[in-house]
This record gives sequence, C-alpha cells and structure tokens, in this order.
Amino acid sequence: MWEHEIIEYKNFLKLERSLSDNSVSAYVNDINKLTSFLKLNHKETIEYSNIDSNIIQEFVEYLYNLGISSYSQARIISGIKSFFNYLIIEEKIKINPTELIESPKLDKKLPDTLNIDDIENILKSIDLNSFEGVRNRAIIETLYSCGLRVSELINLKINDVKNDASLRVVGKGRKERILPMTDQAYKIISLWIKSNRSEFLKSNDNQFIFLG
Repeated sequence: MWEHEIIEYKNFLKLERSLSDNSVSAYVNDINKLTSFLKLNHKETIEYSNIDSNIIQEFVEYLYNLGISSYSQARIISGIKSFFNYLIIEEKIKINPTELIESPKLDKKLPDTLNIDDIENILKSIDLNSFEGVRNRAIIETLYSCGLRVSELINLKINDVKNDASLRVVGKGRKERILPMTDQAYKIISLWIKSNRSEFLKSNDNQFIFLG
C-alpha cells in the first residue's frame, strides 16, 4: 500500500502543486526514511492507515538520536506531515497522526559579517589605476565607514558631501542624518568627485555621486 500511495502522492505533488522533480524527490525521500524506520524498529512496515501519533513520535526521536541537525529534522518532519495531509485530502485516512507533532525549535542565525581583515583585503584588491577602480574604492569606503544601506549610497548627491568630512544621508521615511566619514573615505570620495567622476558624466545636470 505504501508503494501505491507514494506513486499517487508523487503525481499529486507534480500535477496539483506543480513542484519540481527535485522537490518531489525530497518529499519522497522523507517518506522512505519513515518506512525504513518502521522496518528497522518494528520488524515490518506498518501500513500507513495504522500509523498513529506514538509511532510518529518514535520516528522523531529516532531522527534526533541520529544526530542530524535540527534543520534537517524539521524538513523531514514537514515532509511526513505533507504526506499525511495528502492522505486526509484524498480521504484515505480519517485522523492525521502528525497533527500534534511539533518540529524542533530552530535557532535564529545571525547574518554573516565581514571582519576588518576581510574589508582590508577587499580594499587592497581594487585597482586604483582605472576610473572604475577609484569609483569602486569610494563605494566600498563609504559603505564601510558610514554604515550605509546600498539604497542610501546610490542616492547620494554631490552636495551631500560636506567640507568637514561629514555626509548627509536621507534614509527610510525621508529621515535625514549627518554621518562622520573617515579621512580615508573622505579623500577617496573627494578624488572621485573632482576628477574620475567626469569620465562617466553624460549630463551636467546629473548630481548623483556614483555613476556607471
């Protein structure tokens, strides 16, 4: 019965949910993990209609004891829930044994950040002998020293750079703030504005700092 229902389930995922072949394979692999667990721990494969919440809980504990990550556990459990939801929809079973099963809590990942050495390596890799190089160096220096969003950077205008090495930035909600610049950032952005920027300038009316 498992084999027949898995085939029907695959068709359901492809035709009704329009999932890719890779996604369908992932869902089927989750079911195969459950059937392998049943053979290993119950000496035989219990029919899907006889699966109850206790067996599903045993399966969850089995996944935990394997030492796989909580993210992988959550994905597999989600796949098993999807299969039994399908059986409910098709009226193959009346009670969903996974209904009260909770997935493991997932830790929130902090975003990856670059350390000082990473930033220095990026800056050193930029060729300042080209117009684009000076522009790119000014972009990275400004982003790094002032902590700007990219959207804020691309909207900077000439008069936003002040003579006291500060930068006027208009952020979300049109909120304005004045930020100090490092000497290095101020020097390179001034060089870009006064010389290299003209190579990209197609109209004198264009006041945006970073072009191209």
